[in-house]
Amino acid sequence: MKWKIGLQVYSVRDDAEKDLKGTLKKIKEMGYDGVELAGLYGYSYDEVKTAVEEAGLTPISAHVPLDEMLADPENVLAGYAKIGCSYVAVPYLPEERRSDTDGFEPTLKEIAMLGEVAKKNGMVMLYHNHDFEFKKIGNEYALDYMYRVIPADLLQTELDTCWVNIGGEEPAAYVRKYTGRAPVVHLKDFYLKTREGAGDTPFYELIGNDQKAGGEDIFEFRPVGYGMQDFPSIIKASEDAGASWLIVEQDRPSMGKTPMECAQMSRDYLKSLGI
Repeated sequence: MKWKIGLQVYSVRDDAEKDLKGTLKKIKEMGYDGVELAGLYGYSYDEVKTAVEEAGLTPISAHVPLDEMLADPENVLAGYAKIGCSYVAVPYLPEERRSDTDGFEPTLKEIAMLGEVAKKNGMVMLYHNHDFEFKKIGNEYALDYMYRVIPADLLQTELDTCWVNIGGEEPAAYVRKYTGRAPVVHLKDFYLKTREGAGDTPFYELIGNDQKAGGEDIFEFRPVGYGMQDFPSIIKASEDAGASWLIVEQDRPSMGKTPMECAQMSRDYLKSLGI
């Protein structure tokens, strides 16, 4: 199949903060087909819509903090629908809303409610996982519990393949597990460095919980194709699962490259695979 490739703007957030319109145009020049938004950078919904259109990109989706959506569900979600987003994603759960707290069950009900509002606006609600959803509730992961409890018509998956791997699952198999419910898949690469004296223990940086060996970070995000992920198998699994978009995301630059250089490296790697 002919894939459509997007970039999560969070990957180049500093550039977007300085010059959103110019950054979007450069993203298009790199060979990306669309973008997943991560904030409006001070612009209105109409202005962002125009900027994306002028760059020749598709506004695939947007990561919108859960509390921001809950503060004004109707207007916030209508705003992203106005931009032209097909999807809106819950990007992250703060600690007080996670599966090992009393806030988890109420959070699931709130996400389902937002799914209803998104549906009314012609969009689909997604959930973007990290690794902490791979804690068990009984015999199943919290992530699987979430998708079992919230109906598929109100919540689809946006599987982040880096965090699936770090969570202990094989990314391609996990994407296939959600066949028919995985319209957008995040391609994210990483590298676990070795360090003398660290033994065989895999140290890595978790969002909200930095783990270091001897004060040195020994985990880093990498451009797609430059780390430890098996992307040919992940991409084949995404096709089998019925995904429509593959989205590149790199939380932080690495390898001595700027965020924009990393984004270009990721796109060039995917082009080398014929996509």
